Parts: sequence; C-alpha cells; structure tokens
Amino acid sequence: MLNRAVAAGVGLARVMAHCGGSPTAAVHYVAGAIASAPEDPEPYAVLADLWEEQRTALAELFQGADSLRTVLAQSYISFLENDMDGAVLAIGGVTGAQPTIAWAKAPWFSDARFLGTVSANAMAEAAMRTMDYGHALDTHSMRDGFRPWFQAIDVVCAREPLPEAMAKMAIFLRACGLTDASFALCDRADSIERIMLTEVVRAGTWRKLGDPDQTAAAFQRALAVDPDNWSLYLDLADVRAEQGDFTTAVQLIDQGLEHGPTEVTLRAAGAAYRARLTGSPDGLRELIELAPHLPNDSYRGLLIDLACAGPALPTELIAEARRLQNS
Repeated sequence: MLNRAVAAGVGLARVMAHCGGSPTAAVHYVAGAIASAPEDPEPYAVLADLWEEQRTALAELFQGADSLRTVLAQSYISFLENDMDGAVLAIGGVTGAQPTIAWAKAPWFSDARFLGTVSANAMAEAAMRTMDYGHALDTHSMRDGFRPWFQAIDVVCAREPLPEAMAKMAIFLRACGLTDASFALCDRADSIERIMLTEVVRAGTWRKLGDPDQTAAAFQRALAVDPDNWSLYLDLADVRAEQGDFTTAVQLIDQGLEHGPTEVTLRAAGAAYRARLTGSPDGLRELIELAPHLPNDSYRGLLIDLACAGPALPTELIAEARRLQNS
C-alpha cells in the first residue's frame, strides 16, 4: 500500500465489515482509502471482498446513492458486475464533484475488460459529467489526473466511432485545454458523418482560442447542416455582435425568428441588437419586457449593456433597463 492513509482506511473498513457489522461504515472507510491513492489496488480488493460477503446490504446502500463515497464505491462494484456503462457514469459524477483527485487512475479504469466493453455514449456522458460543477479543468495538474480519460477516449472512439458521442468527448478535451485534440476528434467524427453538433463544438473551441472569424465559420457550417435550428442563428448573431456588426446580427436574428418565433432569448437578442444599431426605443422597451424571462443572468446583463449603448435612447428607458440589470 502506498501510504498510511490508505492503510488506515483499509484497516478500518475491514474492522467495520467483519467486527463492527456496518457495511455502510466499511464502504465509507474504503472509499476514503481510494481517495487517498486511487491507483492503489488494495482498497478495491477490500471492496470486492465486501461485495462478495455482504452483497444484499450493499445493494440496498447503493439504491439511490447520492454521497460521493457511495457513488465511488458503486463505480467499482458496477465494474465487478460487468456494468461498464454504469461504472463510467458513476466515476464521471464523482470526478465532476471533486476533480482534483485523479479518480480515473483506478486500476479498473484502464483494464482491457472495461475499455473493450464500455459504450461510446456512456463514455461521452461520463465525460460531460466531469464538467457538471463548473470546476476549472484547464491546468497541468488536472490534465495529469485526467490522462486515463484521454487514453480511454482514444480507445473507445477507435472501437465505436459514433459522431455525436465523439463531439461530446471533444467538448471535454476542450475543457481540459486540449484544443488540438478536440479539433482532431471532431475531424474523426466528420470522417464518419457530418452532424451539426460537431460544428458547434468546433465553434466553441475557436471561441475559446479567441478567433471570432473561425467561430462564425463553424456556426455557418452548422447552419448548412441544420438550417431550421433557431439557436444557431442566435449563436452566429452573438458572434457578429461581438465583432460590432449589429446590422448582420439583426438580420440573423430575423432569420432565426422564422424558425422560433416565440423563443424569448431570440426575441430579446433581436430587441437589444436593434436598439444598439438604430437607437430604437421600441427595441429597448421590448428588451425590458423580455429581460426578466431570460434564464441566463450574465447574458441578460450583456444584452442590456449593448442595448443601452444605442444612439440617442431616452434616459428614462436606459435607467429602467439598468434597474433590471441590477435587480
């Protein structure tokens, strides 16, 4: 065993399993040992023994599991039971909650049985779960801990190349700062079938790299694949607005409204861009009406900032919009 924390956790787990009569406590301690050194095989051996000896009690514990340590234990038990999709989904959730620990250095995560069976869709969903809590993954230490994920993605995508799953995994690679690898995976997905999501992922990666022209080009290609998708018109309009081209932004919003005439976010963006372009009081009034219904506070604030910068707008309308922004 690699360290004293692992030894202590394993020892306590064995005591609670055999003498204390508490499988819940045993799982707690063995999961703590795994957290201390995910690559150490000893805690997994203890967990396997515990599953063999107290299967019924542990199965009840895992029903509706929501604590990090219980879900972590469940990931390995799923592996033991040949439920590789369940295993990767569980460890993806644990990683999202606490990504500073290299959970995927667990021996089972690089096992040929796991890599040869887990589905591309489950791997993609698990990779997305690593981002659920908004932790910053683009650091050297994070990338080191995620190395088994990168290797698993290569293996799974080679075995089961599904474009939508590959595009989702490319989002994960981008979040980890591997923009070249993200682009490369998108290219591999395109070699199977061109889909809208792949271009949207490319657009997001170009945006991360600070290239609005390439971002816009990717959104335009996405529209060529899915021309009835109103949200793509909004995405492209937002890029043009960032570039200061509010004429094109308004035109794109109008095109989007042909496909999503009741979409609040689309209507609000159109109102803001018209107010910014022409100084339209009606545009700012419409934005004031729609702003409370926007789900994203930061986007609402951005639209209000842009609208209020329109030429010769009435000061009382600007003040009303600012009050909404600050409420």
